[in-house]
Amino acid sequence: MLAPFLMAEDIIKLLDDIIQRAVELKASDIHLEPREDFVRVRYRVDGLLMEGEAAHKNLQPALVSRIKVLVNLDISESRLPQDGRINLKIKKNDYDFRVSTIPTIHGEKVVMRILERRRVLWKLEELGMSIQDLLTFRRLIAKRSGIILVTGPTGSGKTTTLYATLKELNCKENNIITIEDPVEYQLPGINQIQVNHKTGLTFARILRSVLRQDPDIILVGEIRDLETARIALSAALTGHLVFATLHTRDAASAVTRLTEIGLEDYLVKDCVIGVVAQRLIRVQPQGRRAIFEFLIGSEVKIGRKTLKDSALNLLQQGITTREEIERALELD
Repeated sequence: MLAPFLMAEDIIKLLDDIIQRAVELKASDIHLEPREDFVRVRYRVDGLLMEGEAAHKNLQPALVSRIKVLVNLDISESRLPQDGRINLKIKKNDYDFRVSTIPTIHGEKVVMRILERRRVLWKLEELGMSIQDLLTFRRLIAKRSGIILVTGPTGSGKTTTLYATLKELNCKENNIITIEDPVEYQLPGINQIQVNHKTGLTFARILRSVLRQDPDIILVGEIRDLETARIALSAALTGHLVFATLHTRDAASAVTRLTEIGLEDYLVKDCVIGVVAQRLIRVQPQGRRAIFEFLIGSEVKIGRKTLKDSALNLLQQGITTREEIERALELD
């Protein structure tokens, strides 16, 4: 356990060491979790949390305050959640850190989400799609109107896929506007808008205004309600290419979700031109790889390749395990 008493400069070094360790591990998140007698430090690596070296309880207030100062949060406020972000250069690479604090019974818990800029802006051919899947997806995104849904749980790589897609479509002929919550990374040449629920700047309200901005391509960060869904599909019907995300287990479930929230079947059939479901699978010796499932149109066709088929292909190649497939796909 790290020492119980440190000077201010030592607290700075302690946080630097924690961040440095996270970068070395290629972690996506740092968790600083207050416990009754110590501060637990954990890193999320390849989708799973792993233990770091715990810090002494006496260091907790100074460590949290240092993080708040770094991301310009209110150090005097410990009773309410706070969010912030900062850009840091570590070993010549640029990183975006999104910080969230929340009060617990043992003090403030801090999570730092880590985004390495060069890893966010991937090209489509770097995502891990098979040659056939890549051709299928490129045919979809070449269309001028309709809605394409990208589905999967949190942390399945949806944002990376969408950013890679927008990067490929970004040209002087296209007016691209995104609506995100939050904006994870600034994309050159693209108009990005961040949702702000406190001021009433919701997905639906922004989307209505975006349609008056002469867009060619619209990204809706997430369809959460009937109002947003209806506006998004209306945009797809009126000559816009729309991308949106949903939290569903597979591609077919995305179509079902739209009807469950209140959209008419005919509207879904007319507007949805494709669905992409994805997961991240841990592979050997280390790292993760995306697997994909495509649904062309809104009707499920017999014999199409599923997420399970894509995962089993990795198993046959000997680069993942059956246990990992069961974990990632939540199979019984």
